[in-house]
Amino acid sequence: MTAPDVRSRLAVEVPGLLRYARTIVADTAPAEDLVQETLLRALQRADSFRAEASLATWLHRILHNLAVDRFRADREDPTEGIEHEVEARWRDDSYTVDSATVVGRAETREELEDALVRLPVIYRTVVVLHDAEGMTVAEIAEVQGVGLPAAKQRLRRGRMMMVDALAQGKARRDALRGVPLRCWDARRKVSDYLDDGLPASDRVLVERHLEVCPTCPPLYAGLVGTRAALGALRDADAVVPASLADRIKELLARE
Repeated sequence: MTAPDVRSRLAVEVPGLLRYARTIVADTAPAEDLVQETLLRALQRADSFRAEASLATWLHRILHNLAVDRFRADREDPTEGIEHEVEARWRDDSYTVDSATVVGRAETREELEDALVRLPVIYRTVVVLHDAEGMTVAEIAEVQGVGLPAAKQRLRRGRMMMVDALAQGKARRDALRGVPLRCWDARRKVSDYLDDGLPASDRVLVERHLEVCPTCPPLYAGLVGTRAALGALRDADAVVPASLADRIKELLARE
């Protein structure tokens, strides 16, 4: 495939790239930024594309690498506890779910997205690439830079986690019935809330959510405590060491 061919086909791949970006970052703006940067990199490297993989695989690989680099510090890493928990449940012969309930919720977009967002990122991305985008496991392994056995394991566990999340959806919904905002909608506003950057109407919704939500208040308390601890560093390090002060004085005198 020639460089002009690559350029002419980029627009066709944008919807799939955006869906994948949204499984990595929940907010629209960063997801769109990832897609834009992916296309820019692809245009810059179009001459190097040799069609050893499909164009979609090549583009998803670029996006995946950009996301890993950009969000390395705060990307989600599943704990062994989460992995062991899902394995233990599915190994138990007595464990089951109501299939009609699970399928019914899966066919409701809000329920499906709510379940999907609760999967650790390495599992939900594989599920989306395979079951929504139609990629093979081999292509997913290429996109994510892992071996074929690891990609297969991620798909298996991700599907199990999806069924579990959908099965638990009603209990979770019941616990949050009447709570203003969905948890993610409230959580992504919390940073601005801490900095007094929200409109009054949004502040009221966040405060009402925090009053009754069973899961968000500890997260909010953690954010408050962490910010306070970081602020304490500023006060603790306010004194300039005498040795550095002397060096600065000498520098200013010379200048």
